[in-house]
Amino acid sequence: MLGTTGLPRAAKAMTVCTVVALVVVTGYTVVLGGSGWLWLAWMVLVLVTVGMASAGDG
Repeated sequence: MLGTTGLPRAAKAMTVCTVVALVVVTGYTVVLGGSGWLWLAWMVLVLVTVGMASAGDG
């Protein structure tokens, strides 16, 4: 991933999960139509991931 070299392992895993979730939500939106709740959940996941990444090791 770009710019993830200094992140702890848990933050790297969250980043991967966030990107996978983006692909899934986008695919769902394309196939079945948009869902505001899915996009809201993805945005919460993004915020948690950013929080973990910015917290770092301490």
